Amino acid sequence: MPVPQTILTRKTKAAVFLVLTIDDGGEGAVRDLLADLPTLARAVSSRAPEAALSAIASVGSQAWDRLFEGPRPGSLRPFVTYEGAVHTAPSTPGDILLHIKADQLDLCFEVGRLAMDALGDAVTVVDEVHGFRYFDLRDLIGFVDGTENPVGQAAIDAITVGDEDPDFAGGSYVAIQRYVTDLEAWNGLTVEDQEAAIGRTKTDNVEMSDDVKPTNSHIALNVVEDDDGEEIDVVRDNMPYGDVSAAGERGTFYIAYSAGPDVTEEMLRKMFIGDPPGNHDRLLDFTTAVTGAQFFTPTIDFLEDLPDQPPAPPAARVATPSADRVATPPAARVATPSAGRVATPSAGRVATSERSEPDAYRDPPADGSLGIGSLASAPLPPDQTHT
Repeated sequence: MPVPQTILTRKTKAAVFLVLTIDDGGEGAVRDLLADLPTLARAVSSRAPEAALSAIASVGSQAWDRLFEGPRPGSLRPFVTYEGAVHTAPSTPGDILLHIKADQLDLCFEVGRLAMDALGDAVTVVDEVHGFRYFDLRDLIGFVDGTENPVGQAAIDAITVGDEDPDFAGGSYVAIQRYVTDLEAWNGLTVEDQEAAIGRTKTDNVEMSDDVKPTNSHIALNVVEDDDGEEIDVVRDNMPYGDVSAAGERGTFYIAYSAGPDVTEEMLRKMFIGDPPGNHDRLLDFTTAVTGAQFFTPTIDFLEDLPDQPPAPPAARVATPSADRVATPPAARVATPSAGRVATPSAGRVATSERSEPDAYRDPPADGSLGIGSLASAPLPPDQTHT
């Protein structure tokens, strides 16, 4: 199995997310950074090896064929817009995602700075988010985030592409959204009403029983099962972010790694359109998705031996995905996102990658963190949007 980028780590205290688009002629500089990023991250990590620095690089559907000749990941496709009767999950631009995380924000900043210096004017920053741990792994709404993440081998299996796509085995898919939360409206609810919206108790983080949990609660609509009734897992590494001033934005940067995009697409369908349609996620009444994109996270082996660059850019560039795109996802599958941040996507944001160490698969800690571990062509489908 090829060596994966270091996606599974213990829950760190800080993260920087950079979402970038590649400018015309910038493909060469981006390829150079992808090849150099693991080495760059290891060099910065040597200053504070105890801080668990990791930099993960992922590539979007529209950028893949501009960067690499040959096959492409079998399930790599643009993010799907979901338009419900009340809420919409928008699709926004994103060619490269750099996800940089560590216990120290200065390490994240240093990797991000070096990466952006290397890229220069080859890219445009679409979104940049600096996340932080909020007390005992809580979101800004006061509830523990990521409780249902798998750990150990289950986490590895949840995010690792297998032999069904041998050219890209060991890689992973990743979906991101930035949510902006209306904390004033949320804090105007009683604790009981907040708990009903989430499906858990606020103080001790206990899930409500199925006969009590509202059908429109966040947890109820974030479970996706396979044909045998088994829950399909993703690994979320969400981070709160925000400005302290009332005029600023606060919320959650949602990021979920998986073995394929079907599960997150089904989850979003249930949240935004509803299950049944119209029964949307109650949490969305207080937090708005302002961005949405998905990517493929290749292995370290792929980054260290990149396929050849196409001799010339494609004759016709694919249009930027927009809110009027919709695709019908497979019939029953979804994963769990969480509350988050919203703001009109502006000029810039993304994340990075790093080689797994030999001790990457350790028993997960008992403190609610993710646990330690690391992960392991078809033509582009037409633009779509789901309503």
